[in-house]
Amino acid sequence: MSLATDLRLAFPAPHPAGRPFIAGGLAVLVLGLLLAAWLPFAGWWLARLGLIFTLFCLFFFRDPNRVPPPRPGAIVAPADGRIVSVSMAVPPAELGLDAAPRWRVCIFLSVLNVHVNRVPISRTVTKIAYRPGAFVSASLDKASEDNERNALALRLADGRDMAVIQIAGLIARRILCGAREGQQVTGGDRFGIIRFGSRTDLYLPHGIQPIVCLGQTMVGGETLIAELTT
Repeated sequence: MSLATDLRLAFPAPHPAGRPFIAGGLAVLVLGLLLAAWLPFAGWWLARLGLIFTLFCLFFFRDPNRVPPPRPGAIVAPADGRIVSVSMAVPPAELGLDAAPRWRVCIFLSVLNVHVNRVPISRTVTKIAYRPGAFVSASLDKASEDNERNALALRLADGRDMAVIQIAGLIARRILCGAREGQQVTGGDRFGIIRFGSRTDLYLPHGIQPIVCLGQTMVGGETLIAELTT
């Protein structure tokens, strides 16, 4: 493995959503350095703040490449983070799916996790529905019902549906989704990002049981959550 490859793995490029924040931090850094010539104390403090903010944004918006497992029917984690709930639940009403409970896996993303969301399986996006809401801590179970969210429904080849829900957290104020209704998506591909702490819920198709457990750490686009059965 080359040095360039090692560096890309250790310091992945930031997601495009982070570029305005990184640019703003760099601007504050430069302004502080220029100001230091006339007001050394204020200028250096401003430069330090700009540097710290820039480094934080480079870390938070990091967007590493991921390699999904080459297994037919593999359903992978839609996000990095820790599983805070594995239970039976009804998908959000705005997706128009049936009201029968199905397995739901909830992943909490702390500010230290990669926040890029990934497609759990190669299928067709049938519906995308945004719903405004509250901003309670994403680690709480009620966040699935109360918080601002963006929901995607995926249709499987056999007609069954599954759903991925992007949920804002306590300090998250922007959910970004690049998927479109009718789009054919590939498992492991990026489809969005949630800024500054969040949660991602995965509703499995009927008849599919998760093979993960409470407290387990997920790697988005790689960790196997379940497998389709015929």
